[in-house]
Amino acid sequence: MLRTHKCSELTAKNIWEKVTLSGWVSNRRDHGGIVFIDLRDRYGLTQVVFDPEDNKSAWEIADSCRSEYVVKVMGTVRSRPEGQANKKMVTWEIEIIIDDNIEILSKSKTPPFELDGHGELANEEVRYKHRYIDLRREKALENIKFRSKFVNYTKNWFIERDFLDVQTPIFTASSPEWARDFVIPSRLHPGKFYALPQAPQQYKQLLMVGWIDKYFQIAPCFRDEDPRADRHACEFYQIDCEMSFVEQDDIFKVVEDYFFDLVPAVSDKTIMDKKFYSMTYAESMEKYGTDKPDLRYGMELVDVADIFARSTNEIFSWIAADKTANRIKALRVVWGDEIFSKSQMKNFEKFVKQHGAHGLGYFQMQEDGLKGPLNKFFSEDDLAEIIKVTELEVGDAVFFGAGEKETVQGYMGKFRIHLAELIDKAKEWKFIDKNTLAFCWVNDFPMFELNEITGKIDFGHNPFSMPKGGIKAFEKENLLEVESVQYDLACNGFEVLSGSIRNHDIAALVKAFEKVGRTEAEVKDKFGAMYEAFQFGVPPHGWFAIWMDRIMMILKDEPNIREVYAFPKSGKAQDLMMNAPAFIDDSQLEELHIEVIKEDED
Repeated sequence: MLRTHKCSELTAKNIWEKVTLSGWVSNRRDHGGIVFIDLRDRYGLTQVVFDPEDNKSAWEIADSCRSEYVVKVMGTVRSRPEGQANKKMVTWEIEIIIDDNIEILSKSKTPPFELDGHGELANEEVRYKHRYIDLRREKALENIKFRSKFVNYTKNWFIERDFLDVQTPIFTASSPEWARDFVIPSRLHPGKFYALPQAPQQYKQLLMVGWIDKYFQIAPCFRDEDPRADRHACEFYQIDCEMSFVEQDDIFKVVEDYFFDLVPAVSDKTIMDKKFYSMTYAESMEKYGTDKPDLRYGMELVDVADIFARSTNEIFSWIAADKTANRIKALRVVWGDEIFSKSQMKNFEKFVKQHGAHGLGYFQMQEDGLKGPLNKFFSEDDLAEIIKVTELEVGDAVFFGAGEKETVQGYMGKFRIHLAELIDKAKEWKFIDKNTLAFCWVNDFPMFELNEITGKIDFGHNPFSMPKGGIKAFEKENLLEVESVQYDLACNGFEVLSGSIRNHDIAALVKAFEKVGRTEAEVKDKFGAMYEAFQFGVPPHGWFAIWMDRIMMILKDEPNIREVYAFPKSGKAQDLMMNAPAFIDDSQLEELHIEVIKEDED
């Protein structure tokens, strides 16, 4: 028998029992001729004692052990001597005295980085190349255990509410959706390709046609996108749901009930105000400069165009004249003079210029009123009105951004987050409460947007969403004004869910694609199964997909989403441990009818 107990489960109740433990040597110490080994496995750690007077041969073997050796020990449980208890350990009351034997099951080279204490400070690429070792760190292992708990809780929750867990295909057809597809050449059908699904998009809608009115899946999704801190390379997982005979509020109820149950079940965090906030996309952009607002702190953007229109600065008055295309936004910062130096205040202009701004104005609120380089452009009455609308108090600072609407919203939204993070670091108490989850529904997204590359109308969110008002919505002269029944859920500044009520009217679906320059023939070609299926009685239906990995990242306070995966891709989209992606043999390429064109080395 290789073990009778795990390394965490022995207590005072086991004193004087004969036990066998197996695990890894976490630490070996020699105290006056007596060797101590801290033996650990995934469950915890137990101190093992080797005294040459009890068993010299076992002592000699223990003395030769090094960190990460795998050993089997046989001995007797005893109480720790008085004054030697270590309450930081689960097994603090006891230790194992080896009066029987120790066996080295496997030796280990010196690990490439420390595992206890400072392992997480090791270079990420080194850790990921040796991920099997990295998983022995307590924090990494805890994330794996948390993921297992999260997934099992989620599956049980949805199954208990009559959702069917349905697996959908991994090999499918390429279709124009959100990102680049990963494609797979077919050996049996030369020149043709499968695609890995960006999401189970069409399959789950087809399930609705087939009477599966409540579907869910912990779905793998594959998108060829550049990785970032909140987006894993190559693949990620979502809690994917589709429901028939529902409206938007029905879906919101399911999601909110799930999170109200999940959060206390798997974490110590709390939902802010025990509610889910809600606002339109337009409102979110105006107040926070983003469609994923962080509501844990205030700092809303305030419109001051009417005041600036009266200024003697021609640029301000010119911008303020067109309230449709342009914006002038103010951002109040509490304790501005206490936290930011004058040189730092000026350097903030460099930050916003990186995100498209031409400049940045500011005032500081002092005992005798507003002070700053913009004073000369405003009357005393206008300065007083700025103080009133931005609710300034002595010591505050207020910043101003002016220009084209989307640009101003974008850089002032990023600047708001930047300032909040600076304040959070500067204060002894935390400005941003990391133990709070601030959920906010953002709805009524624009159906269309201008493609930055082509300059043409394209889908802004999801091509299969229902336009508000149905097919008649497409009669609007300005398609950018068409709204859809689409929604996101934001949490602490991250998008954690997307969804929509589906466009189940085939005529309206074809019309939507026509508006972005695709013909009915192309719809039949790219979405043939849905086009055909919708001729046979399709129920009204809607969906949501929770970005599961991102929620886990938030719940575990991880700054990077890679840390919640067992085997993550690196920041360069590589599996360093398995050396992927990699070249393949010419014979394999020939079998797949593929020729690799090498780039000119010059």
